[in-house]
Amino acid sequence: MHLGDSDYAALDARLAAHDAFLAERYPGERAGRQPVHTVYVPADRLADFRDWGAQAVAAMDRYGFPFPGADAVRSKLATEPIEDLRVDFEDGYGVRTDTQEDAAVRAAVSVLRAGPVPPFVGIRIKSLEAATRHRALRTMELFLESYPDPFVITLPKVSGVDQVAAMVWLCERLEAAYGPAARTLRFEIQIELPSAVLGADGTATVARLITAAAGRCVGLHYGTYDYSAAAGVAAAYQSMEHPAADHAKAVMQAAAAQTGIRLSDGSTNVLPVGTPAEVHAAWELHHRLVRRSLERGFYQGWDLHPAQLPTRYAATYAFFADGRDAAVTRLRRYLDRQDSGIADEPATARALAGYLLRGLDCGALDDAGFPRAELTALVQS
Repeated sequence: MHLGDSDYAALDARLAAHDAFLAERYPGERAGRQPVHTVYVPADRLADFRDWGAQAVAAMDRYGFPFPGADAVRSKLATEPIEDLRVDFEDGYGVRTDTQEDAAVRAAVSVLRAGPVPPFVGIRIKSLEAATRHRALRTMELFLESYPDPFVITLPKVSGVDQVAAMVWLCERLEAAYGPAARTLRFEIQIELPSAVLGADGTATVARLITAAAGRCVGLHYGTYDYSAAAGVAAAYQSMEHPAADHAKAVMQAAAAQTGIRLSDGSTNVLPVGTPAEVHAAWELHHRLVRRSLERGFYQGWDLHPAQLPTRYAATYAFFADGRDAAVTRLRRYLDRQDSGIADEPATARALAGYLLRGLDCGALDDAGFPRAELTALVQS
């Protein structure tokens, strides 16, 4: 051995800055539950969200739910129909006068404070484009002024790094003005424009957006229809499974990997309404697309109508139930160092544990084969 302690120390010194960068930028999966969906409800119709569970069950009864696991879905709809609620002041709400939107903000706060609310709550403001940025700030300020509980802000139609940097500055200003602890205001970035994926300078903008967020970004949400339209996809072919969508989401996935920032797929606008045949066709499509997203590592999506909830949960529950036994067996063999015919790596073991934890969190699994504490420790190892 020709190298000594001084050489080891010199190597550590050379890589110290990179070690610090890795620890800050790639801390690993964020601890805690991720909702399986986000439900967008226009601000002026927010009170309706408490009826979504009953409306979903009524749709199952009226049209005959054709998927396995209906009893488990009904139980979920009775206890926790919405996991993540977003009060929408953007596209779903539209453009109103300042007086009208101010009133909608105050009314929405009253509805939320009256409770009960889903486990996760937030607001979607208007974009920081020139025409709407002042309104976006006013809505944030009015909401924060009277809603003391934790919430997330969804920032739509992000087109570049400067908008994200401006959002960070706004969060700092709002914390100073209204008293939340420093760095407690967090936001999601909606990827709805091609310029948020590939910049004018040829760089992958998504990664730069994460850097500009300075630790405040908690999620990247794909916007199916705005993105597809901006990319020139004809309306009839705009879809969560269009190649343009898959490319954007693959870039998002690579940029967010190991950063603790969570991913959400978009929505389908083919709603389960109309004749029984139309409802069943929409259910089949939604069920397939939810399952497709889950298989591709997007564990969250958007739901836009109460009758989409049954297929959201049926597809999600089936995804975890179908893979539960194989995941338990692989993880147990990894921990026992048995010869399984599959040479799993530590990263795969963490992924297996995370998969089982997600199944527990959403109610798809009652028994994940291991104690929750053991799975949590594996995910964080």
